[in-house]
Amino acid sequence: MVRRPSLRWRVAAALGLGSLLVTSLLAVATWNLASDYMLRQRVQATTRQAEVNLRLVEEAVRTNSDGLTELLTGLTTNPDSTIMLFRADEVLTSGRQVDPAVVPDDLIAMAREGTPARQRLRADGIPVIAVAQSLADEQGVYVELFQLVQLDRTFRFLSGLLIAGTVLSGLIGVGLGSWASRRALRPLTELTAAASRIAGGDLKARLPDQADPDLAPLASTFNSTADALEQRVLRDARFAGDVSHELRSPLTTMVNAAAVLRRRQAELPGTTGKALGLLTSEVDRFARMVVDLMEISRADQEADRDDFEPLDVGGLVRGAAGLRLSPDVEIVVEQPAPLVLGDRRRLDRVIGNLIENAKQHAGGAVRLAVLHHHGKIRLEIDDTGPGVPSDMRTQVFERFTRGARAGSRGADTGSGLGLALVAEHVRRHHGRVWVEDRPGGGARFVVELPEAVV
Repeated sequence: MVRRPSLRWRVAAALGLGSLLVTSLLAVATWNLASDYMLRQRVQATTRQAEVNLRLVEEAVRTNSDGLTELLTGLTTNPDSTIMLFRADEVLTSGRQVDPAVVPDDLIAMAREGTPARQRLRADGIPVIAVAQSLADEQGVYVELFQLVQLDRTFRFLSGLLIAGTVLSGLIGVGLGSWASRRALRPLTELTAAASRIAGGDLKARLPDQADPDLAPLASTFNSTADALEQRVLRDARFAGDVSHELRSPLTTMVNAAAVLRRRQAELPGTTGKALGLLTSEVDRFARMVVDLMEISRADQEADRDDFEPLDVGGLVRGAAGLRLSPDVEIVVEQPAPLVLGDRRRLDRVIGNLIENAKQHAGGAVRLAVLHHHGKIRLEIDDTGPGVPSDMRTQVFERFTRGARAGSRGADTGSGLGLALVAEHVRRHHGRVWVEDRPGGGARFVVELPEAVV
């Protein structure tokens, strides 16, 4: 699909094209008026000069003067002009020697009929205007060629100047259009940047106050909307945090009571024992869900990066693997030490949740790798489970999504919040997380974070 130019460049191109068209029309009109005027003035001057010279030639012919040749020589105004006298038996020439055949026959025939004639032509490569007039009593035709070299140079200079001015006007139009569109679209650019920051989690992003009466309502409305959104998100997060916090005390009592009952489960017969098993597993799952909800509410309310510090991701992975994985799991850490700027608690939670996810859904992780990748630090966690279907690879990072176990219950089914927490913490670190196929089968969860510069 052909990519459409941006609005800024369309405005600039439209203004440049409009400027080019207007200037072209003015240039064409100027050229026609100026060239026609200069040519007309030149023709009138040459015609008057030819009429004066004709009278002198007629007088010399009428008196059969012996100095006709000298007269023709004296009448040439400059070395590039030519005078020709076509008589019945001869052609007399003076000035620059030009073959009489260059003068069109129809021009001479018109002059013989008594009609003065003029025509522009080229004589030996030089532009000239030929003025032909008949002598009195049909004694011949007087032709004078006036060179137009200087006028031709003036025409070329004028045409070049007009073309250059037209092109320059178009370029100036494009430049002015680009400048004007950039200034006109600057509020939209700021609006896009602020909206992107809010979408990225920075709920404090706002538009600056606008002095322009047309833009002030836009900035005010956007800032009011952002304020309402921030208050709503914070209110919801506080509510989730408050509920989770209030549940902790009774839930702790329930967990302890469930632990006591679990130890006595073997003494309870049949259905009673099974019911107790289901109850204790649901209590454990409920406890994990409350902890995860508190973590999410805390993540929603915390948006600053003041507590970030340079961290060795390889060290975090080795520490997490030592606590949660068996020694035979492959650990790969590229050198030099992969450093990121981050929050140790959150990154520990990211690694732990990904390891726990592999354990619950794929039989456990088989490989953990920390790699350098184009200025990023990439964490890969591989498993040999059934993989994640392509249509679920985005949904698994949403809250309360548990894939194929969505309708199941039990201590090992998870709360559906673990990967959502991973996505939230990674986003706070300006990174990305996704899942892809593992070479050889299974799933590979990938976390990519900006590499710290030290």
